Amino acid sequence: MLRVHFSELDLARLRMAVRPDALWETVLSFHRLRENRAESVYGKWRSEARNRLNGEARLLAPLIPSRGYFPDFLTPAEGVIGCDAAMSALRAIPGERLNAELAGLPAARALPGWIRDLGEGERKPLDRLISTLRAYHQAAVAPYWPHIQARIEADRVARGRALLDGGADGLLASLPATMRWRAPVLEVDYPVDRDLRLHGRGLLLLPSFFCRGTPVTFRNPDLTPVLVYPVEHAPCGLPLRPGQRPAIASRPGAGAGSASASGAGSARTLGKLVGQTRSAVLLEVGGGCTTSELARRVGVSLASASQHASVLREAGLVHTLRQGSAVLHTLTPLGAALLRGGAPGERVFGSPAQLPPVATSGRGASGRG
Repeated sequence: MLRVHFSELDLARLRMAVRPDALWETVLSFHRLRENRAESVYGKWRSEARNRLNGEARLLAPLIPSRGYFPDFLTPAEGVIGCDAAMSALRAIPGERLNAELAGLPAARALPGWIRDLGEGERKPLDRLISTLRAYHQAAVAPYWPHIQARIEADRVARGRALLDGGADGLLASLPATMRWRAPVLEVDYPVDRDLRLHGRGLLLLPSFFCRGTPVTFRNPDLTPVLVYPVEHAPCGLPLRPGQRPAIASRPGAGAGSASASGAGSARTLGKLVGQTRSAVLLEVGGGCTTSELARRVGVSLASASQHASVLREAGLVHTLRQGSAVLHTLTPLGAALLRGGAPGERVFGSPAQLPPVATSGRGASGRG
């Protein structure tokens, strides 16, 4: 078990990551890649990613073991800014730190020569590591980034509502069942027994798509405290069949013809595309709402609101996250783009999701010890 000890100052400095972390998702996805489970969450992604990789898995395997510790330097804080910023931060890490963290790997003496040379301050092996990580990220993570963002944003909305309703205590109490808030200690399911004392530094909560089971944190207690935890995965949100278009027009009068839209003025055109009621449902989901809130805002029955949300979810426009006895609906990047009148594509596990033509111009069980 991991015990995270909070002071009053730590509670005041508790915060949520503003977006997914490119390198945390990259490293944790590498754990998922080597699993052999038949499942709805990662199964099709695993098959697609393996087909696109070109030797990166073989090069990274000694550095990222299937279980246990992997070096902290692989996940710099700049990962929340993006892959390029994270790679620049990785390039600037001193050789002494690289060497010390590589020594913590269980098979450190058997590491390939180019990885052992990382700690010697040589530029060539560091360039090779960065090139390999970038290639792996581009093949296995980047094509699914909008989908990853949708899941993590839904979790952020749920935690934000808990914070508004109950403050820091409410936020910590709302975390998944692998974490239990017993003030002033957050108890976390973890592969080893540890105490993490924050000492006034606060804690960054980082929801992750590829984190499975138990949360992950840095091995080095002197680094900025981060707790990476798994988001909820709903099978109903995955994936579209190859070639399938979002089926958002499901009743008479809600034709799926093309229309022109731009900015805030797209609402009327959206109504022509999906029907006025479903258009209103999509607009009211906005920054997140429960089914009962949605029914009240749109002026329909609870059953009707649930049905409309289900259709929009199957179309890839809405993501639904269970929160206690209620469910919380949020827009996916595809749904937000439809409201804006833009037309960015979104890759979901299994196939490309095609946007309706509305615009005609314009560490856990595999974590750290």
